[in-house]
Amino acid sequence: MTLIHSTAIVDPRAELDPTVSVGPYAVIGPHVRIGAGTTIGAHCVIEGRTTIGRDNRIFQFASLGAEPQDKKYAGEPTALIIGDRNTIREFCTFNIGVPGAGGVTRVGHDNWIMAYTHIAHDCRVDDHTTLSNNTTLAGHVHLADWVTVGGLTGIHQFVSVGAHSMLGFASAVTQDVPPFMLVDGNPLAVRGFNVIGLRRREFSPARIAAVKQMHRLLYRQGKTLDEARTAIEALAVEMPESAPDVAMMSEFLAGATRGIAR
Repeated sequence: MTLIHSTAIVDPRAELDPTVSVGPYAVIGPHVRIGAGTTIGAHCVIEGRTTIGRDNRIFQFASLGAEPQDKKYAGEPTALIIGDRNTIREFCTFNIGVPGAGGVTRVGHDNWIMAYTHIAHDCRVDDHTTLSNNTTLAGHVHLADWVTVGGLTGIHQFVSVGAHSMLGFASAVTQDVPPFMLVDGNPLAVRGFNVIGLRRREFSPARIAAVKQMHRLLYRQGKTLDEARTAIEALAVEMPESAPDVAMMSEFLAGATRGIAR
């Protein structure tokens, strides 16, 4: 108990690993579970049915697990689940889910989430993402692995953002963003593909060439979406090293529900 500051209020029903550190004036509710090595900063409020994994760093004034900002919510036992090794900076707000859509807001592992980020109900943030200051996710948004979001960017409800893509500063993201793409603006526009990010993740030249070709097929050759999808699927045979990347793109395009950013 020496790791819990004397001014913190921790409900006796909460489940905290003995190595969890809780700062001054933090408030932790009865249905909260927190894993080993996680640190909770001063004045944080963690409530609702919130589960937090290992070795997270949660900075002061964060609000995690509050009721969703949805008028339909009527106190149902929904949840927020946060994985391991995330950095969650000051004044972030993550809400629990709403019934009818799974009822769970999920944040994965190894994410770098900067100050004032809002993650609304039923969002899913996968692994290794970077969300810059004032990123705002409306309900049901999905960010795949390695997504980077520029500051002051808003993402419309039900939008999906594919793996390895980058959203530029102060963008209005109202359509699905395919994997690997580089987008920004209001209205949103595709500026290219995220070649710098792929190099940092040690994509081979062959894989980067395949991503470049997928970008050309989608955005530079005047094809319809169906024509582009067919041509992209053929790349798995023409460029076998890129087959998993092509499969990911094909699956994303087939499942896009809001139309893709073009």
